[in-house]
Amino acid sequence: MPNDQATSFIDRTLTNLRHAWSGLSDSTRHMFSGLPRPDLPDEDLERVRQQMEDCLTVRADEVSARARAADLGRMYLALEPTGQLRFLKLLAENYGVDRTAVDTAIDGVKAAKDDKGREKAEAILRRALEPRWRGLLKRFTTLPEGVKFLVDMRVVMLDYARAEPAIKALSDDLREMLSAWFDVGLLELKLITWESPAAILEKLIAYEAVHEIRSWDDLKNRLDSDRRCFAYFHPAMPHEPLIFVEVALVPEMAANVHDILDANAPMGDVSAATTAIFYSISNAQKGLVGISFGNFLIKRVVELLKHDVPNLKKFATLSPIPGFGKWSAQILDEDAFELTNAERKALSPLVDGKSDGERLKSALGRPDWYQDEPLAAALKMPVSRMAAHYLHGERRPDGKAKDPVAHFHLSNGARMERLNWLGDTSPKGLSQAHGMMINYLYRVSDIESNSGAYSSSGKIAVSSSVKPLLRD
Repeated sequence: MPNDQATSFIDRTLTNLRHAWSGLSDSTRHMFSGLPRPDLPDEDLERVRQQMEDCLTVRADEVSARARAADLGRMYLALEPTGQLRFLKLLAENYGVDRTAVDTAIDGVKAAKDDKGREKAEAILRRALEPRWRGLLKRFTTLPEGVKFLVDMRVVMLDYARAEPAIKALSDDLREMLSAWFDVGLLELKLITWESPAAILEKLIAYEAVHEIRSWDDLKNRLDSDRRCFAYFHPAMPHEPLIFVEVALVPEMAANVHDILDANAPMGDVSAATTAIFYSISNAQKGLVGISFGNFLIKRVVELLKHDVPNLKKFATLSPIPGFGKWSAQILDEDAFELTNAERKALSPLVDGKSDGERLKSALGRPDWYQDEPLAAALKMPVSRMAAHYLHGERRPDGKAKDPVAHFHLSNGARMERLNWLGDTSPKGLSQAHGMMINYLYRVSDIESNSGAYSSSGKIAVSSSVKPLLRD
């Protein structure tokens, strides 16, 4: 989707939210004659602080409590980034845990004389350990679209969390709250079709993070009869997909994403399909980062597809390798990858460079290298070997795969099945992975054992076609 179209629907959402909350405003008491100034200068910041106090201490009826929360939310929505930062710092630095109360509660636990007294003291300690900001954040959940407001507020928190420790603590605590509210048992898995509400289709276009949806015709092609699109929704956000997966039903395991995305290709025969290809999985809500839905999504979709399309035998992905390009650039700069004699003999006449790293950098630095058949043929094996090593051998400090997409699928029990040369020659595909893609295979009988081995020891299941690429 063009950026202006995505921005347009987000702006409409904010406008609708402001209007909805305007109707809830506390008509008996206003902290401002109008909204605060966008940068939230000190004078306005003090008034916001007083509004926060009012939200936390209000003992009036529920209507008044919701009205004050709505006023505070409207204030936040009126702020530009500088003002949002000041708002969040105020909340994070002044409404955390009361350490004096915690110390007093700990003394109470130590002083308890019997089990009944200790239970009472522990309850007091649990309440003392809860940051005050939780009470304020919970107020927003009573408002229309209040949960979505908190999810979006956490996106802003994440932007500042690295530089502002107090905001990081606030963000982490909000993630814990959201994790409880977004338990997978509360989510509903829905099939998205061309007949789904336009507002949801519009959001699919905006939230697609793997392969850009370029037009409504493109979207219609992805929702045709030989395709499926499933998304998780939450009751508090019924019109907002949380995560969605796009699936192509094809006769064999796909190796090239352009064939799948080709809007001019003839419609596939679902009755002849043997393989379901998961070619795009997109997390739609940045504010829910750190809360995993994908593993449940994949398994549920496999179950549904097996029931609805009984002739399907294989369930696999056609996945990008987003970290490969950056990693390989560093490896080649350090001249830390060695060509075989045969690879060096094939590549040397076609490119300049004294070392293996220089030769590969020179070749991959040409904008049209993948269209030069002799050069592409000479690069196929060394680039495939580099990709296999990156996916299998490069690990995070905890021993898990460094590539985030690989980690996701391996955690869910998939197997590294096949590397696909020039599987994505779009500018994005060439930039992030030299056009390489990979199929991860979900074999139902092996999912649990693969997932367990990877989670416990970092062992990665690898097919016979990938293993030769891992040999030195």
